[in-house]
Amino acid sequence: QYAMDTGNDPAEFTAENIANFKRQINALGFSYDWNREVNTTDPNYYKWTQWIFTKLYEKGLAYEAEVPVNWVEELGTAIANEEVLPDGTSERGGYPVVRKPMRQWMLKITAYAERLLNDLDELDWPESIKDMQRNWIGKSTGANVTFKVKGTDKEFTVFTTRPDTLFGATFTVLAPEHDLVDAITSTEQAEAVADYKHQASLKSDLARTDLAKEKTGVWTGAYAINPVNGKEIPIWIADYVLASYGTGAVMAVPAHDQRDWEFAKQFDLPIVEVLEGGNVAEAAYTEDGLHVNSDFLDGLNKEDAIAKIVAWLEEKVCGQEKVTYRLRDWLFSRQRYWGEPIPIIHWEDGTSTPVPESELPLVLPVTKDIRPSGTGESPLANLTDWLEVTREDGVKGRRETNTMPQWAGSSWYYLRYIDPHNTEKLADEELLKQWLPVDIYVGGAEHAVLHLLYARFWHKFLYDLGVVPTKEPFQKLFNQGMILGTSYRDHRGALVATDKVEKRDGSFFHVETGEELEQAPAKMSKSLKNVVNPDDVVEQYGADTLRVYEMFMGPLDASIAWSEEGLEGSRKFLDRVYRLITSKEIVAENNGSLDKVYNETVKAVTEQIESLKFNTAIAQLMVFVNAANKEDKLYVDYAKGFIQLIAPFAPHLAEELWQTVAATGESISYVAWPTWDESKLVEDEIEIVVQIKGKVRAKLMVAKDLSREELQEVALADEKVKAEIDGKDIVKVIAVPNKLVNIVVK
Repeated sequence: QYAMDTGNDPAEFTAENIANFKRQINALGFSYDWNREVNTTDPNYYKWTQWIFTKLYEKGLAYEAEVPVNWVEELGTAIANEEVLPDGTSERGGYPVVRKPMRQWMLKITAYAERLLNDLDELDWPESIKDMQRNWIGKSTGANVTFKVKGTDKEFTVFTTRPDTLFGATFTVLAPEHDLVDAITSTEQAEAVADYKHQASLKSDLARTDLAKEKTGVWTGAYAINPVNGKEIPIWIADYVLASYGTGAVMAVPAHDQRDWEFAKQFDLPIVEVLEGGNVAEAAYTEDGLHVNSDFLDGLNKEDAIAKIVAWLEEKVCGQEKVTYRLRDWLFSRQRYWGEPIPIIHWEDGTSTPVPESELPLVLPVTKDIRPSGTGESPLANLTDWLEVTREDGVKGRRETNTMPQWAGSSWYYLRYIDPHNTEKLADEELLKQWLPVDIYVGGAEHAVLHLLYARFWHKFLYDLGVVPTKEPFQKLFNQGMILGTSYRDHRGALVATDKVEKRDGSFFHVETGEELEQAPAKMSKSLKNVVNPDDVVEQYGADTLRVYEMFMGPLDASIAWSEEGLEGSRKFLDRVYRLITSKEIVAENNGSLDKVYNETVKAVTEQIESLKFNTAIAQLMVFVNAANKEDKLYVDYAKGFIQLIAPFAPHLAEELWQTVAATGESISYVAWPTWDESKLVEDEIEIVVQIKGKVRAKLMVAKDLSREELQEVALADEKVKAEIDGKDIVKVIAVPNKLVNIVVK
C-alpha cells in the first residue's frame, strides 16, 4: 500500500527497508546468525509457501468460492474477518469496509477447529490469549431445526444452542444475504427488503453484530411453520444475523434472549414465556428455570429438556443435534500485485490444476503497473504474457490473478530458520526433530487471532503431511508490552499530531485552535509524528544506553511511555560502570567484602534473565555498582564476572572493559557464564526486634542462630533496652531465635 501511495517499486522499497532494518539491528549490537536470514518475498523462500498451498489444494483444504467479502475500496482488495477492526474499518489504514460478493480462494481452517481448540490446553501461553482463540473458534453445541415456509415447498434450517425453548419461538430472522430471501419475499415487501439488503451490504460483520446498536429489520411478508406446535410465525430479515455464521438464520425466542426481546419490543412481536423465573414483560429472562407453556417439556430442567426435544426432532425428521463453530474459513486471496502468486491455472475446459512442483516457484512478474485493476482482479490480470498459458494438448489456460496475503509467508517462517538454504525440501526432517517446537515466542497480543492462529493451522497441516514432528509450533508464548510515544489529546479525547502542538509556560496548546491540550502516552504512529527513530538515539546516547533503557523501563509485558529522562539515567549508570572498572585498582586477592553482594548479583541476574525480568536484573547490577564503589579495590574475578553479567545489556561497553581487565584477546561472547557460590549467600548476621510490653523498642543486628539464652543476654545488655526497663521489674523474657525478644515488665 505504501508503495502505491508513494509511487515506489515494492520490490526496491522492500529491499531498502530490509537493508535499513539490518543496519539498525547491527548498530544496536544484536547477535543474529545472518546465515539463517529469510526473506518471505524471495522466490527461493516463497517456492515453499506455494508448495504448501498446492498441498492444501490437493487435500481439498484450499478451494474457490463466491463469498461476501470485506471489500476495502481504498486498498483495492478484500481482507479477512480477522483484519477488520471493531469499529468496522480495516486494520491497515483504517479505511471503511463494505460487504461485496466475490470469487475468492478460501483455506478450510474450520477442518482443524476442534484440534485448534483442544490443543490450546497443552500450551504454556497467557490464558488471555488462549481465551481469545477459544472465543474466536467459538464452539457451540445445540441442534439444527428445520422450518417450512408457509404456502411453499421451501424450508430453511436454524442452529440454536437452546432447542428446548422452541415453544417460545414467535418469529424467525434470516440474514439479508440468505439465499431464500428473494424467493419468499412478498410483492408488497419487495422494495423495503431490497433497500434493507443494500444498507446491510455497507456494514462490516462487527458493526452488524454490535450488541449496543439499534435493532433494525424488515418483514419479508412470509411465514414459517414452528415444527413443535404448527404455529405460523413471521420471517424477518435483520443485519445482526450473518449469512456466514451458523446457517444464516435464527429462531427468535424473545422471552429468553435479550437481543430477540429488544427486537420484539421494537416491532411489536409476541413474547411467550417458556422458562419460569422472570418477568418477561419487563426484560428477557436469560437464567435457567423449569419449562412452562412447552407441552411435553413442561416441568423439565434445561439438560433433560434439551435431550428430549433433540430426540423428538430427530424422530420427526425436522432437526438433529449439531456442533458449530464461530470460526469461518480463512479468506486467503488478495487483489494486489505485491504478494506470492497463487500457483493455480484455470483452463478453458473449466478445470483448474496446480502448477507442477517442478515448476515452482511461480515467480511474480516484474511490472510498474501495481495499482488495482478496477475489475476486482489484481494488476496481474493486465500482464498477458505471464497470464496466458497453453497446455501440451493445445488447451489454453489463464493463471490465477489473486495473490496470497501477508500472512502466508509469516505462517511458517520459523521452520525455514532451521534449514534456510535447503533447495530440495522445506527443511530437513532430522533438523526439524532437533529444533522443534519453538521454545519461546515473544510476540504482541495483537497477533492472537491472526498470525498465531494461522501458524498453528499450517503447522498442524504440515504435521498431518509428516513434514514436521510436533503438533504445535510455539510451546511458550510471552506478550511483550508496547513502548508508547508522547502524544496530546484535545477536550474530545481526540489525539493531535505533535507538529500541531506548541509548548508555552509549561503547558501544551493546539497551534491552529489555541486549545490547551493534555499530554498523554499513545501508540507510536507516523500520523501522530511521535515515532522515536533508534538512529537518533544511538547517535546521541549510544546503542548500549538504548538497550539498557529499554530493558530497565519496567516489566517486559508492561506498556510504558518513552522518556528522555529515562535515557539520561541509563547513560549515567553506564558512565558509573565505566568509571568503576577503569578507575578502581583491580587486584588478585579477595578480601571478602563483596562476596555476598557479588554472589547475590550473579544468582539474581542469571535467574531474572531466564524469567525475562530484565528490569530487576539491571536493578541488581546497580546494587553491585553501589557496593563496589564503596571499596578501594576490586577483586579481579568479581570485576570479570560483573562485566559478563552486564554484557547482554550493554555488549559494546562490556567488550571494551573485558579487553581491559581480562587482556586475553578473546571476545567476552565466548567466555563461560559466571556461577555463584551458594555458601556465600548465607547471612552471618540477622536483624531481630526487641519488644517491651508488646511495642518495638529496639532493632539489633546479632549473630545468626544464637540460642535463646544468648539472645536474651544480648538484648538485656543493649543500652537502649536498659534505659527502657530501668527501674522496672522483669516478669518474663521470651526469646525466639533469629526473630525477636519480648520482655514483659511491671
